[in-house]
Amino acid sequence: MLSMKLFFPILFFTFGSYMHSQSFSEVGIASYYADKFVGRTTASGEKYTHHKLTAAHKTLPFGTKVLVTNLDNGKTVVVIINDRGPFVKGRIIDLSKSAARKLDFLQKGLTKVSVKVIK
Repeated sequence: MLSMKLFFPILFFTFGSYMHSQSFSEVGIASYYADKFVGRTTASGEKYTHHKLTAAHKTLPFGTKVLVTNLDNGKTVVVIINDRGPFVKGRIIDLSKSAARKLDFLQKGLTKVSVKVIK
């Protein structure tokens, strides 16, 4: 049985993380996964593929759906967070290649985006 000393901090942390993710939004630079990552295991345990609409984020929980908007052209895509990253300073999200294609920035490689958690 879980002691009360352990229960409340776990409950607070879990609820706090959940509440944080429900109202989360940010603006910054997005990139997309290089071809060399196809077939590698993501932090969530899934194999990465270019064909799914997925993304890596440093803090959002796995399974979180986010609306990503390319601020240069207004195009949007909904992706599911299934990995950690990006690990390059100044970037806020790494998208699958298919998500980058929908946002129309494959040629540029990077673009300014807004990221907003959706319910």
